[in-house]
Amino acid sequence: MKPCSVDGKSATPRRWLRSFWRLAHLYLGLSTGALFVLAGITGSILVYYVEIDRWLNPEIRAVASNARPSSYEDVFRALQQSAPERIGAWRIEVTESGGAIPVRFYKPSERAGHGFSPLMAWVDPETLEVVRSTFWGDYAMTWIYDLHFRLLLGPAGATIMGIAGLVLLVLMLSGVYLWWPARGKWLSGLTVKARTSPQRRIYDIHKVTGVYGLAVLLVLVLTGVVLSLPGTVRPLLDRMSPLHAPSAVSQWVPGAERIAVDMAMRIAQARFPGAELAWIETPAGPNGTFRINLWQEGEPSRRFPRTNVWIDPSSGHILDVRDGRNDSAGDTLLAWMHPLHSGEAFGTAGRLLILLSGILPVLLFATGLVRWRQKQDGRSTARLKSVASEVRPKSHRGPEIRASVTPEQASQAG
Repeated sequence: MKPCSVDGKSATPRRWLRSFWRLAHLYLGLSTGALFVLAGITGSILVYYVEIDRWLNPEIRAVASNARPSSYEDVFRALQQSAPERIGAWRIEVTESGGAIPVRFYKPSERAGHGFSPLMAWVDPETLEVVRSTFWGDYAMTWIYDLHFRLLLGPAGATIMGIAGLVLLVLMLSGVYLWWPARGKWLSGLTVKARTSPQRRIYDIHKVTGVYGLAVLLVLVLTGVVLSLPGTVRPLLDRMSPLHAPSAVSQWVPGAERIAVDMAMRIAQARFPGAELAWIETPAGPNGTFRINLWQEGEPSRRFPRTNVWIDPSSGHILDVRDGRNDSAGDTLLAWMHPLHSGEAFGTAGRLLILLSGILPVLLFATGLVRWRQKQDGRSTARLKSVASEVRPKSHRGPEIRASVTPEQASQAG
């Protein structure tokens, strides 16, 4: 087989392949590295975005951290009285420790056409006063959230982030291929040499950061792709493992009274004894239902569990159920995506790991950029030396050339 050519030099297919992936790794890193850094920094901040948001807002901190409502029906009525024009569904969060109750109204008329931009509010569980009310994206932590997931560009930004995630997967895998040590050189491939040149030290830091951070970065990027491209991923999963599709529709009886929110909560908990309440979604319109979200031991996310009970608001009958511990393979996979991405799936240790992992893209991009500049400077220096070496011999040959010129040629030149 005829050897391939790399930079004008003959090379085996193996050397050609390595040169190809070296260039691919370089240009993919230069083109997506800054986006990788942005995602890493904002992702670290978002690990504790609920706690940071509470710290940033004194009206939330002013509510006693252990305060709890005597009735969630009272909370719902207080929301209706504070905003009687909002006739859709309210989603009320049941926090573990108490404090101000976070609620959401998903489709406010003021934000029509803005995509995901619910009204966010917090209710004092003792006074039932709405202590804070704003829209998603209009305050710091949700602005950072949208920057992280959608680059502040809405659905188009989510698509960009999903595609960028796929590019980052290629970037990381190409890095592993280029790093892979030869037999007997694994120790060298896993350490930073103490006594070496600055150029080599930068390279060692780059490779060691990538190798030791590979597992967590792969998880973050893969889960980020799935979360960014639900319109692509969900249909594919549904074909392989059918996803749960709620079919609950209320059979409202004219003249019947709506059951109390607390009654709906008790019905849901009777269906799943021992489960903990997480969210209450109130009916939206005459065909709306209560949707009670509960968390069961073993589910990866306490805040956003997948155990749901849909209840008819007039009769109290259970219309549909989803057991988060007995989901299909596709639903189970989706249930793990967000808690893995945020670290919640592994508790405090997992969240701290994701928090610290935001440093990895910064180190990788910075060391990769410095190493690239070092190589560029090295090539420039080599070219200057090459030009100088070509010029010097010509100056020595000058007298010999002049001596070989005939008088006739000299007179014609004059």
